[in-house]
Amino acid sequence: MGEGRDIQVTNDPPARRAPAATPPSEPPAGGTRWDPAGGLAALRGLLARPLASYYLLLSSAGLLLLIGLTMVFSATSVRDYVLDGNASASLTKQAVFAVIGVGAFWACQRLPARTFRAVSRPALGVAVALLLLLNLLVALQSLFGVTSIGPLKAQLLWLYLGPISLQPVEVAKFALVLWGAHVLARKGAALGWWRELATPLFPVVGLLFVLVGYNDLGSMLCLLALVVGLLWAAGVRGRVFASLSAIGLLGIGLLVAVASLGAGSGSRDADNYRLGRLTMWLDPPSPKTCFDQELENCYQLIQARYAIGNGGWFGVGLGQSSFKYGWLPEAHNDFIFAIVAEELGVVGCTVILVLFAVLAYTGMRIARRVEDPFRRLAAAGVTAWLVGQAVINIGGVTGLLPLTGVPLPFISDGGSALVVTLAAIGMLASFARAEPDAARALHARPPARWVRLVWAPLPPLPGRRRRPAPPPADRGSVPRSRQRRRDEQAAARGVRSDRTRAGSASERRR
Repeated sequence: MGEGRDIQVTNDPPARRAPAATPPSEPPAGGTRWDPAGGLAALRGLLARPLASYYLLLSSAGLLLLIGLTMVFSATSVRDYVLDGNASASLTKQAVFAVIGVGAFWACQRLPARTFRAVSRPALGVAVALLLLLNLLVALQSLFGVTSIGPLKAQLLWLYLGPISLQPVEVAKFALVLWGAHVLARKGAALGWWRELATPLFPVVGLLFVLVGYNDLGSMLCLLALVVGLLWAAGVRGRVFASLSAIGLLGIGLLVAVASLGAGSGSRDADNYRLGRLTMWLDPPSPKTCFDQELENCYQLIQARYAIGNGGWFGVGLGQSSFKYGWLPEAHNDFIFAIVAEELGVVGCTVILVLFAVLAYTGMRIARRVEDPFRRLAAAGVTAWLVGQAVINIGGVTGLLPLTGVPLPFISDGGSALVVTLAAIGMLASFARAEPDAARALHARPPARWVRLVWAPLPPLPGRRRRPAPPPADRGSVPRSRQRRRDEQAAARGVRSDRTRAGSASERRR
């Protein structure tokens, strides 16, 4: 069998070879490879920072404000040059209101929540008084031809006090946010009962709807979105929303019907333009039919669609719009989104939509993170108001929703709307700094004293309780007749250990 060999058997496991080192993946020629997972991780890391909500709010609102000033100049420069010879007249006016709005933002972000709650009732009273005055002047002008009372005069949605003009509905939006959040936060868990919602929230909201919706249906829809945001953040039951939806549809139908009596147009002889806009949206005519038959309520929509289609993907260029030469009515206000689409194209429209989406996310993030119920409700109300108004405006311009005639926040030309909007953003910024993580981070590394004096003070720390009240001052020794017996001296009720009359009379009286 050949030569024998010694074979050794062992129980040791076989030696394992070290795994061969895998060569690192080489980046493709021309650049590095982008890892989607790493990008998402970096984004989550940025959003996890304590002051992420604050900086997201500042960046989105600031960019929208800059875009708005640019587009107002682009949409009004030709008209202003033809009328006054000054192409930057509207831009100058809007820039002045922007500076006032930034001042309102600065003031509101310095205020604590208790100040907003304290001014909620006076603000609502001022808003209701301004709306009543506006409707009174409009009624006097429509019925008796009275155009003004002293320096006061009205023009549908605007109230004029000499050279100063104001839209009372903008004040009403902010006031309703403050007052509604204050009322719902005070009621707390009692909101499950109908009577708690019926008083005093529903009567006041109904009054505002009537005062605003008679002349301005679009702003009333913005108020409706605001109220829905407040009730949703308060945790109201679904059946309440169903009932409110039915009542809201009935109310909108009535407001559409009263347009035949002159609501919204100021003239009883005018056609029901609200019903005309609704039917044009449900059954839009062809452009040829609209122009040949000179149909009302379709010219503006068709011109807006032509402007959007003319822009294409990248637009015709900033300032190069042709529809702003009088072809598109209200190109600087309600239909400014069509000018954005024509000059900046789909890319520019996408940027604006993304910024509003960031604003919506930031507002809901603030509402979810703050601990105070008032801050949570007010943040949800402001977010629903601004985002809902943007949806109504963009939907009407693009034909996705019926046309209502509300301005686009931050972008459209309008002074009072811009000032109130920036004030609401300032309140959101104050709430963003009051988030628990943000407040701890600011207190851990507080900014310089001059920064706090110029910009904003430190927010209160979360979970900070008030110090217990000191014990009352000592009023002297308690009389012996009012001292309680010690436990070993106390006798059971109804049992007397010693019935003998012992001791002096004074001791027995004790």
